[in-house]
Amino acid sequence: MVLPYLPAHAVRQYRDTGIADASLRVSALGRFRVNLHHERGRAAAAIRVLPAHIRSLAELNLPPEIEGLSRLSRGLVLVGGATGSGKTTTLAALVDAINRREAKHIITVEDPIEYEHGHQAGLIEQVEVGIDAPDFPTALRAAVRQAPDILVIGEMRDPESMRIALSAAETGHLVFSSVHTTDIASAVGRICDSFPNERQNTIRQELSLALSAVMTQTLLPKPGGGRVPAAELLMIGYGARQHIRKDALQHLHQEITITRKAGSITLEESLARLVKAGDITRADALARSGHPDEMENLLR
Repeated sequence: MVLPYLPAHAVRQYRDTGIADASLRVSALGRFRVNLHHERGRAAAAIRVLPAHIRSLAELNLPPEIEGLSRLSRGLVLVGGATGSGKTTTLAALVDAINRREAKHIITVEDPIEYEHGHQAGLIEQVEVGIDAPDFPTALRAAVRQAPDILVIGEMRDPESMRIALSAAETGHLVFSSVHTTDIASAVGRICDSFPNERQNTIRQELSLALSAVMTQTLLPKPGGGRVPAAELLMIGYGARQHIRKDALQHLHQEITITRKAGSITLEESLARLVKAGDITRADALARSGHPDEMENLLR
């Protein structure tokens, strides 16, 4: 049974609710992500090995444009994708790139901590919700008072966390976070829709000023086995800020093409590169694309 290895807050949560999510370390075996639950009246667990090594963006085979996110100086960066699409792994690679290269103070707030970072060129602190702080808002308010250069929020789950993230990004911090959405428009919409109707116009205004980039990613099967990521990236410019203010998120896709020189890339361009490299099949690329006509043109 894994209960003896779980942190105290996860044990309490499991005994109170029958459900718990945590990371744990077994000295002889390494670190694991564990979800305890019940099914058909019986105790059950989903256990996943956590990698000891943080892979680089190049090792992850992400588009080279994504590396530019690690060189931003301020603003909010959203990384979207479905559950299991590798958002946490991408965030860890971005943090590791900064940590190796720059003398920055980095604070991550996670539930639970999946990738462990060591001090390198930068100074990094990792706060685990449930162990080091009772919840995300409390952890984030404390983190902002510690004057970080970079703040990493494992997931923005509530309006208060989102409000603190927007405020930090507006006041000169670089803030990374993940959202469970599959395209850029819905990633932006998820933030706005989390607030009451009477506050959404204000939030759209704040988000338009704070947001620096939105990235989404998806994993596709490789013909020889394994999976490879395809990504979409919008670097936020004047046009995108206007669309966010006006709640015209359907126009954000066209902004990717307009801001290509700034580092933006469409999902279709990413998929086409993978097809041409032999990493995915044409059929999988067309099935995953949200703009099949554009995809067909790129594959000609």
